[in-house]
Amino acid sequence: MVLLAVAGYLAVQYVTGGSGGPGCKVVSGKGDGASYAFTPEQAVNAATITAVGTARGLPERAVTIALATALQESALRNIDYGDRDSVGLFQQRPSQGWGTPKEIMDPAYSAGEFYDHLVKVPGYTRLPLTVAAQRVQRSGFPQAYAKHEPDAALLAAALTGQSAATLTCEGRPAATRASGPDGVRAALVRDFGRDVLEPAGARVDGSSTAAPAPSPGGTGDSTGRTVTLPVTTGTGSASVRVQEQRGWQLAHWAVANASQLHIARVTYAGREWVAGNTASQWRAAAAKGTAGAERDADAVRIVTMG
Repeated sequence: MVLLAVAGYLAVQYVTGGSGGPGCKVVSGKGDGASYAFTPEQAVNAATITAVGTARGLPERAVTIALATALQESALRNIDYGDRDSVGLFQQRPSQGWGTPKEIMDPAYSAGEFYDHLVKVPGYTRLPLTVAAQRVQRSGFPQAYAKHEPDAALLAAALTGQSAATLTCEGRPAATRASGPDGVRAALVRDFGRDVLEPAGARVDGSSTAAPAPSPGGTGDSTGRTVTLPVTTGTGSASVRVQEQRGWQLAHWAVANASQLHIARVTYAGREWVAGNTASQWRAAAAKGTAGAERDADAVRIVTMG
């Protein structure tokens, strides 16, 4: 009976896109075979932690430290309980000045608080991860952070855009109401700040101030389900590299949020991810002229299910 109950629970999680099964995977961009499987819930929180860090101009090492800390403290789940009055992704305590319980339960706020404390640690980028994390967290088990460093490094490389086409999710819609393009815009603003959408003509509240930009070649999405994020930064090898990194950061963010935001397709730099694709891989996009499969590398295009 226990086995049947477990099987039933997992079946429900599979159908609803819940947090019971992995659903997402990140692989190493170094070709060394390293990988990490995680749930859609964890994916959303990891993407938020990363976006908050990069929006502040912090290096990939800061993101790795933050992700490893959240993996240890909450398994990247935004929980409303913990030791004494600890809550949230980082198990921060209201009684210790981290904020109100409501504030700490906001992943973007709690990530910001973690980074505020981390950057005050002298030379934190050169310290062992356990030391840097411990100086922020004051944990009773400081060495526990170390075991999460490999997985955190994989996530950080993908979600900062350092590794291209390395993060995938199955994209099963969560059991929540579809949010559409405006929901995607609002989530982008929540994680990255208003600047992420201003080039595309959106307000800080996430609502659009202009129609979705048509794709090159007259293949725009006539249903209005596409969010287009320009990533052009200029010319020169350095600018191109920055552009590519930004593009893959936004593309991976969208995939990580696919279940929650009901995202159907993400395209960037000649590659596309499609929800429900059994291989859960980035594949070569179709040639120009096929709707939703543009090859241009100057924008990330996110197509919602509704």
